[in-house]
This record gives sequence, structure tokens and C-alpha cells, in this order.
Amino acid sequence: MNGIRAAFKKGLVDWVKESKLDVICFQETKAQPDQIESALFEELGYHCYWYSAVKKGYSGVGIISKIKADHVEEGIGIEKYDSEGRNLRIDIGKLSIMSAYYPSGTTGGVRQDFKFEYLDDIFKYLKTLRKKRSQLIVGGDYNVAHLDIDIHNPKKQHKSSGFLPEERAWMTKLFETGFLDVFRNFNIEPDHYSWWSFRSGARDRNKGWRIDYLAATDNLKDRLISSEILPSAKHSDHCPVMMEIQL
Repeated sequence: MNGIRAAFKKGLVDWVKESKLDVICFQETKAQPDQIESALFEELGYHCYWYSAVKKGYSGVGIISKIKADHVEEGIGIEKYDSEGRNLRIDIGKLSIMSAYYPSGTTGGVRQDFKFEYLDDIFKYLKTLRKKRSQLIVGGDYNVAHLDIDIHNPKKQHKSSGFLPEERAWMTKLFETGFLDVFRNFNIEPDHYSWWSFRSGARDRNKGWRIDYLAATDNLKDRLISSEILPSAKHSDHCPVMMEIQL
């Protein structure tokens, strides 16, 4: 999302109340913990966990959960990513849930290189993490559309950051080495997107990208019940992706 404080003004708390979700992951909060009205979530029965960038008003992730975490892990132990507040994990029993905000490379050059480095490093991190936390869900803004059906007009976008062959190959590697694309496990139809440009009425015309994912380890597959994208929630240029799992 483009700032949790802006989302509050657009009815986020009411949506959370009505959704009755047990765990919600946020990305791009653009706020320090003391700038977030956590009390409004706490009144609804949530425990709040925030991990912000050093730079104020930039990046940042969070998780709110009706189940108190047994352990909270901030970052992945690599300073250049952790200083940007990109990864936050909570452990609840045997299950781990990570909120992840993958870098955008849309400005090209140095930031695209940074994105490629992050993709390499987070893949290694997740591979190591699974050795001790084998039941893992990584939800967030991946800033990559995986397949042609995950983006409008793929032929036009194949040279755009977020749909580059190297980025798409990374997603394929993730989903071939122990992780499941939860939404695609239930829905293989095109035209389901989670982000739309603010320009040219893209959202009204559903000219979007599916760049927000819930990736679950394969050992959770038999416990998955459903997954949906919720475009009616309009608190930012992204919309939520939901999954239901039997614990």
C-alpha cells in the first residue's frame, strides 16, 4: 500500500473490522511505529508488529494478528535491506508468517541491480530458514508479475521492470523449489490483478498487474481451503490477497 496513514483515512480500520481476518500483512507502510494508530487495531483484538525503514516515510512492513506471536523476527540479517524495513516475520506455534516488501526496480539502473541482489539473497535466506521453520507463508508485494496471465498486455510489458525475464525466472524458481503460489492453486484464470496504476483509469478498466503473492511451503498444501484477490478494497493502488488455511 502507499502509506498506512493514508489508508486509515480511507476506511482501513472499518475494513479490517468487517473482514474478521486472523492475520493481516502490510507492506509499504511509510510510517514509523509511533506514527501508526495501533490502538485502533488493538481494540479489535489484534497484536501489532511493525518494522520500519530508517528513512522516515519510506518502505516499511507490518503484521497484525489476533494470535499473539511466540517470536518476532525483524529483517533478514542483511543491513542494506533491513535498513529499508523490508521483512518482518512472526512465529505462531509451528507456523511462520512473513510480510515482505520486495524492492521496485522501476527507476532502473542502481535500483534494478539492488532488486536483483535482493532476489538472490532472499531466496538463499528462505532456503536456510526453512530448515528450522519448515511451515512458512511469505506474503507481500513481490513487485514481479510471474506469468503472462498476471499482467495486462504482456507483449507490451516484457521489457518493463517487474516483468523482466530474469524476474519471472526467479518466481518460477521459487515455485519449483518448495513454495506454492496459493492464489494460482485455486484460480488459473487471467485478469486477476492486485495493483493498478493511478494513471488513465487503469483500475476501472482492470488494466493491472498481479504482483502481490502469498507463497506457502508445499507441506501446507493439503491444509489450504481457499484464496482470493479482493479488488473491492480500495485503500491504496494495491488490493489485498487473502488465503484461508486450516491450522
